[in-house]
Amino acid sequence: MPEIKALVDEYMRKAQGIEELCSRCLRTERWGGNVTLMIVDAAFTSIGLNYFTAVVPRVDDFRRLFVETGQVKALKDLVGSDLNELLRVWKNRRSWAVAKGIASYLSSLPCKTDREALRDWARSSSLQGWQFNPIGRISGVGLVTYQYLRMMGGIDTVMPDKIVKRVVNEILVKAGEAPVDDDIEFISKVEETAQRTGYRPIDLCWMTWMVQPEGKIMRMEKYSRILPMI
Repeated sequence: MPEIKALVDEYMRKAQGIEELCSRCLRTERWGGNVTLMIVDAAFTSIGLNYFTAVVPRVDDFRRLFVETGQVKALKDLVGSDLNELLRVWKNRRSWAVAKGIASYLSSLPCKTDREALRDWARSSSLQGWQFNPIGRISGVGLVTYQYLRMMGGIDTVMPDKIVKRVVNEILVKAGEAPVDDDIEFISKVEETAQRTGYRPIDLCWMTWMVQPEGKIMRMEKYSRILPMI
């Protein structure tokens, strides 16, 4: 059977440029460094719709209608925003409850900027007992969303969503290793695999999304024009 590094290398070659996308995430520089947009992104993503065709356009709508107009300059502004106005952009009330809950906690921290708040929270967060973390306790924040926020706050880790698990487990099976179903064990396995293969856990995570085909073309190529924005 092929060695796991050779298999991972093969997948990673299909996702050229993924390292910079991931580095920007770890620097908390997604969405132009606007933490409010990152939180809204995470809240929209939490309900499982297609990221590129559903989430990204609506986050961009929020940016144009609320951020660029000055209505929402920081997380504290999102907390105080009128729900009926927000529903014009995204009609899922649960998503806005998640976004407002995260924004409320982060904006309550004794930090000078939203970026500092997200990064300070991420540094103090832990995978073990995540559901007891102040953000993990917010209704609607599952482990996938929690890990997503940690990544955008600078933690090199992985989200155990269905695509990541399917692709990584596919690689493990090809290498003669057992697939991992449990979310916490899976995260540990990806981190171990990253160390064995010379990549970062976040690189492996993003790779699994970007090598997915949409039609006859992979996402990495199909959405190449908007990737620098997000």
